[in-house]
Amino acid sequence: MSSPARPLWYGRALALVGIVLFAFSLRSAVASLSPLFDHISAEFDVPAAVIGLIGTAPPVCYAVFGLLTPALERRFGLERLAVAAMVVVALGLIARALAPNSGLLLAGTALIFAAVGSGNILLPPLVKRYFPDRIGLMTTVFSTTMAVSTFVPPLFAVPVADAAGWRVSLGLWAVLAVVALVPWVGLALRQHAAASDDDIDQPPPGVLGRMWRVPLAWALTVGFAVSSTLAYTSFVWLPTILVDVAGVTPAIAGVLLALFAFMGLPASLVVPLLVTRWNVTRALFGVAVSTGLAGIAGLLFAPSTAPWLWVGLLGLAPLLFPMILVLLGLRTRTHEGAVALSGFVQSVGYAIAALFPFGIGLIHDVTGSWTVPLLILAAVVAAAIPAGVVAARRHTVEDDWERRHGAW
Repeated sequence: MSSPARPLWYGRALALVGIVLFAFSLRSAVASLSPLFDHISAEFDVPAAVIGLIGTAPPVCYAVFGLLTPALERRFGLERLAVAAMVVVALGLIARALAPNSGLLLAGTALIFAAVGSGNILLPPLVKRYFPDRIGLMTTVFSTTMAVSTFVPPLFAVPVADAAGWRVSLGLWAVLAVVALVPWVGLALRQHAAASDDDIDQPPPGVLGRMWRVPLAWALTVGFAVSSTLAYTSFVWLPTILVDVAGVTPAIAGVLLALFAFMGLPASLVVPLLVTRWNVTRALFGVAVSTGLAGIAGLLFAPSTAPWLWVGLLGLAPLLFPMILVLLGLRTRTHEGAVALSGFVQSVGYAIAALFPFGIGLIHDVTGSWTVPLLILAAVVAAAIPAGVVAARRHTVEDDWERRHGAW
């Protein structure tokens, strides 16, 4: 039974502010580096291999630490783990800004992504704990915040680096991470004080393992993997694809990449509310698949005709991301189920997505063309069709488990 709605700010204003700042820090830490490689290379060498590892690091770290996060949450609790994640993000941002060489630049970046990997898993359960009556609205809030913090840092990165240096440009985002600590320290202290009255079950160790045997969990994982694959492959290769097949200049390709990222903003605003209020999950899967395939088809058959249109269509396909995030709350009925499902979907989904940026580049090098890589991406998009059929059904992972294996 869903919780009755109450005023958004009533008794949970600190949680609302904390979730917004937390979400912003997770994405700004990721999006603030890539525009500065030219500035950094002027000070020390940044080999292409290091850039490739930095591009692959996010989904790899998200996968590894997504698997570890449920166990850490059992040990420390949601609020204290959120504090730890923000501390590590801040330290990683400072270390990256002070890096004297490419190896330490990569190490600082990996440290950040490790904390972000845990933070990604924590957000849906935090929303479920503090806003069980506003899951759709709060998922809209934090997914929109993530979308904004994905395309805002690149807009400021180069101007700040030109004015004050690339180290300042990277390090200033640590200030936001420190600010994001404040509400979570308060919530962690409050939660510790109320621990004796806490009636929220802690997830037993076996719950995460159950997800491997639940079809709904796999359907959500496939949808998440499709979205992540398109996003991270596009962030690495879309500008090069556009230059090679559409004949645009590198500057225009960069603008088109920003357009791709920007398309996530309207999706993050409307998708969670559409899912929670009208259960249009099946239709949204259809929109994602249709626009994704249309964008890829345009790049294959008429790339120079309307590259803005093709990129815009392709940018709509990752609307699966905010939809899966809200479904992590709606497709569970227990706290331990939400934590385990979030960990499973994001860790396995990111692990799948991590294969593609490197693999797509390798296939391009072997074939000397972007045709086969684009066809592979089309097949990835098509995989969302059966996933959507399963994910659209109104049931929970606990229901799936009980139907097949007995009591949850």
